Amino acid sequence: MECLVSMDHITKEFSGVPALRDISFEIQAGEIHALLGENGAGKSTLMKILSGAYTPTSGSIAINGDTYNHLTTKQSADAGISIIYQELSLVPQLSILENIFVGRLLTTKVFGVSVLDYPAMRARSRELLEMVGLNRSPNTVVRALSISEKQLVEIAKSLAFGARVIVMDEPTSSLVEEEVDRLFTIVGRLRDNGTAVVFISHKLNEVMALADRVTILKDGAAVGTLPIGECTIDLLVQLMVGRELKSKYLSNHADMRGSAEPVLEVSNLTRSDGKVRDISFTLYAGEILGVSGLVGAGRTELMAAIYGAAPKRSGVITLKGRTLKIRRPYDAIKVGIAMVTEDRKGTGFFHNFSVSQNIAIGQDVKSSFWGGLGGLINPRNQQHRAQEQVLDLSIKCRDIHQRIIELSGGNQQKVLLGRQLTAGCEVIIFDEPTKGIDVGTKSAIYTLMRDLADAGVGVLVVSSELPEIMAISDRIMVFSEGRIATVMPVVEATEEKLVRAAALGSAWDKGTQQSEEQP
Repeated sequence: MECLVSMDHITKEFSGVPALRDISFEIQAGEIHALLGENGAGKSTLMKILSGAYTPTSGSIAINGDTYNHLTTKQSADAGISIIYQELSLVPQLSILENIFVGRLLTTKVFGVSVLDYPAMRARSRELLEMVGLNRSPNTVVRALSISEKQLVEIAKSLAFGARVIVMDEPTSSLVEEEVDRLFTIVGRLRDNGTAVVFISHKLNEVMALADRVTILKDGAAVGTLPIGECTIDLLVQLMVGRELKSKYLSNHADMRGSAEPVLEVSNLTRSDGKVRDISFTLYAGEILGVSGLVGAGRTELMAAIYGAAPKRSGVITLKGRTLKIRRPYDAIKVGIAMVTEDRKGTGFFHNFSVSQNIAIGQDVKSSFWGGLGGLINPRNQQHRAQEQVLDLSIKCRDIHQRIIELSGGNQQKVLLGRQLTAGCEVIIFDEPTKGIDVGTKSAIYTLMRDLADAGVGVLVVSSELPEIMAISDRIMVFSEGRIATVMPVVEATEEKLVRAAALGSAWDKGTQQSEEQP
């Protein structure tokens, strides 16, 4: 098999701190090569060196027979390397055609003058869209596309200029099952046509189903490369984290109704836009209430309404018997309701703030007054609180003054968790808390949730992963089309029940009751 890329003895240091240590990594034509490791293991750094975004401290890169000490972004692109990042790089306001050819527009000569060749770009766009299975006009504006369609545009963009190696960073993190299947079909077709795909994912079942080979990184070093036939999920986890994961959170399910006080009560809540309607439920102190359902069923929309991030038409929210008036997130934070959002980069943290500032701001807001216009900030206390959370949550950062945007996704998530812990909340909402993070960090977050519940905090968790929601919840509330389809203790739940309830809505609950009543 032809070797397209050989990265030999790559080392990368930032301010003298090693991020990669003597890594060798090969990519062969016509293979799907999974790159695994915990957040901060060095996966993104290695790929940024391949893309030309970073310069290695030492080592060499051989591509198509040419050897480089370092690459520029142009050299990498010209050599057929394309990277599709988890945060897609498309321009929403431009059309599909314009996104495919941005920066490399096709031109033709008219009376000796170069002009844009729109007919050629339109024809090539149609050809590429057909190749990736996207039934859209090249003139469609990208903001009108779904996440999965945008990913297909990214793939088409890669193929437009002859990419031989396509790196996909967490490509399925925002996709539903049908979209994942569609993406896998396209990836398999790329492999069959001789394109190499580097597949970065924390979903090990997907890796097992898709990859030909697997390379594992840990703490900036390569643990090894294995053919997929020699791998099991348990082996991959051990190689990634260097230990077996302890499942403390799996053994403590309890139905808190009747044995604990209600901490949060929601009655007849309806959003102004109608995306959730007539929602009533109770969250008990010390309980983890999982929220399941299809994407778009209203789970996140409900959490936004409770947190004050979306307006409510009607309904009552009560915290420990006290009726609340929550019109904005500030109001929620002040009374002790916190939320870790699904889109951590868009709505979770302040990009230009340090780790210390991002952790401390929750407590600073809670202690403020006059709607946030008044209050004192104590830098020494900020730093002390931040240092405690960095140690307690094992946040990997250079120091607490490092900008949060420079951290890996999993460590950014830990910073957001640290913010809520310092604020002393009664209720914490987690919306897709393990999206795009590694198995080791997932385990730490699950354990943290259980510790919070054991301390009497009410925990709400939205997750699209059924094994996750069943592993961590005490009860599960299933959403369908903006309403609650059913609520069940986790000991009664199965994946089949959850899927059927999400698909059938209230009809599922009625059908279940009727079937149970029949002899």
